[in-house]
Amino acid sequence: MYLNNSHVPEPIVYVIDDDQDIRNSLTWLLDSVQLETKTFSSATEFLNYPRPNTPACLILDIRMRGMSGLQLQQQLNQQKAYIPIIFMTGHGDIPMSVNAMKAGAFDFLEKPFNPQHMLNQIQACLQQAEQDFVAGENRKQQLLKLKSLSPRENEIINLLVDGLSSKHIAQMLNISHKTVEIHRTHIRQKLGTESIAQIVNMVLMCREKSKPAMG
Repeated sequence: MYLNNSHVPEPIVYVIDDDQDIRNSLTWLLDSVQLETKTFSSATEFLNYPRPNTPACLILDIRMRGMSGLQLQQQLNQQKAYIPIIFMTGHGDIPMSVNAMKAGAFDFLEKPFNPQHMLNQIQACLQQAEQDFVAGENRKQQLLKLKSLSPRENEIINLLVDGLSSKHIAQMLNISHKTVEIHRTHIRQKLGTESIAQIVNMVLMCREKSKPAMG
């Protein structure tokens, strides 16, 4: 069964800033709208935290002692831990912020930020996080279903994705047309699909998400 938005766990907002006052003010702000918050004084502390499998967004200071916000973003991207990030920047950090946006940041807000604008951006960020979470969990289910296929079924599904008909698949694999049709039926049953178009779409989506990140 695929996940939908009504079954998504409660989100978490992670706040990383080496300024205690900023962490406290954001915690108070997020508590006021009943959002769960977890704060960290450094990027390293955040990386060492065992994050639960739930939608989340990251409020991240771009300049910190030790590992910077940009360096943390790069490390998360390398780990394929795609958490939407709102960067907090100081005056004069615009070039760094542009680099952050190019690397996939959701937004950047200049300190001192407007509390209501920050809340609006966090809510929008969490909406994206929820959509990404649902898509990611459903993709995991799709991959598990694809892994349940037999070697012969995998051969046939790859040829179907390449656009071959059952007749041509039978000729290529030196099996009967009826045998191909039986395998196609088993494939649809295992994947929970009703048409070849759905099968092709599932395989192509999983292939696309499995490509290594560029950069």
